[in-house]
Parts: sequence; structure tokens; C-alpha cells
Amino acid sequence: MMMSFLALPIGSFSSTVLYAFNTSDVFGKAVVVILVAGSVLAWSIMLTKAREFGRARAESHRFLAAYRREGHPLSLYVQGRTYPGPLGSVYRLACDAVLKDTGTRIRNAELFVAPGSSGTAIQLSAFELSTARKIAERTALDNTAELEENMGLLATSVTAAPFLGLLGTVWGVLDAFRAMAQTGSVMLSEVAPGISGALLTTVVGLLVALPSLIGYNLLTNRIRRLAVAMDNFAEEFNHDLERTFLPRQ
Repeated sequence: MMMSFLALPIGSFSSTVLYAFNTSDVFGKAVVVILVAGSVLAWSIMLTKAREFGRARAESHRFLAAYRREGHPLSLYVQGRTYPGPLGSVYRLACDAVLKDTGTRIRNAELFVAPGSSGTAIQLSAFELSTARKIAERTALDNTAELEENMGLLATSVTAAPFLGLLGTVWGVLDAFRAMAQTGSVMLSEVAPGISGALLTTVVGLLVALPSLIGYNLLTNRIRRLAVAMDNFAEEFNHDLERTFLPRQ
């Protein structure tokens, strides 16, 4: 009983959509095809980004746990332990900047870490620490821009789909009234098929825009959280560098 109850509205909706599509003119059908293609693109972006952000979040948590277990800010770098993800790249490039500014080769990087201690015999100047901070902040911004890739297409789908659907509807209604004027008939049965096809574009436009809007908001919130995590780690790493390498007064 439940299956038959659910099948009735679904079957009725499908037949209505097919009827409206078949009665649409060439322009209306073209609009529907464009909207369906836009929907496929939007869903592919949303699913791809959702997997990407989920992986980035998991990798960031794993890196932070490993980093905070160490007693020295350069310990993971010296050990050659690399971590993918946005936080791992912020850490790696900031460490590269520290070694580059001090003129120390990577193979001698262990000189920065005193075994069994969180201190070091080498100290960095305020300028070198400032350079490391700037590299970390710039990398965080670059990673944020990379995370936002293709989000503009999704935003375009959110804003353009309803208007494109409305354009198809207005065009279809105008065509229906033109046909009415040519035939001289004012019977509803004469214009109903054209109006039905015209309204289909608005329905499809909304069906494309609503999921895209929800997905865009959810993904934007994830980007914001990852960006905040990178900014917070850049501050934490800089503080650890100052605590470890800045000369004591």
C-alpha cells in the first residue's frame, strides 16, 4: 500500500514533466537541456568538493595531533615526516623559509633540534621569524584560494538557473499568446499545452538552484573552517618558533 501510494505521485510527476517538455517549443527545450547540464555540473562540483574538504579536514587533524606530540616546532620537518593537506603545506613551506633564511642546508637541519630537549643552540632573529610568519600566512591564503576553485561555477548555477528558467517561461508564455492571436481562439485548451511547457523551465530552474544553494552554503562554511584552522596554526607555529628560537633578553 505504501509503495503504491509513493509510486502514484512520482509517476504523475514524471508524466507531467514529459508532457510539458514535449509541448515546449525549441527554445524551451533548449533551456531545459541547458539547465539539466548545469545541474549535472553543479552536483559534480558539490560531490567532488565535499570529498576534497572531508579529506583535507581529516589530514589536518592528523597533522595537528602529530605536531602537538612533538616538543620542538621543527621536529616533524627534521624527521622528514610529510603530511598532505593544507596545514601540512603551511608547516612545510614555513620550515623551508626558516632553513633558507639561516643558510642551513636541509641535511644539517637536525642542528636546530637539541636531542631530548625542546630548546636549541641556534637562534633566529626577529626578521627571520617574521619571514616565517609571512610565508605561513601567504601559504594559508594560497590554500584557501585553491579550496575555493570551481566555487564560482557553483555560485553561478545558484544565481543564473532561476533567471534562465524565468526567461524560458516568459518566452513560452509570449509564444502561447502569439499562437492564440494567430488562431483567434481564446479556449484554454488551445493555450494550456504551451503554457505548461513554458512553466516547466521555471520548475527545472528552481530544481537546479535550490540544491546548488544549499550545497554552496555548506561548502562555503567548510572552506571558512579550514581557513580559520590554517590561520590558527600559523599563529601557533610562529609562537612556538619564538618560544624556541628567539634570543632571551
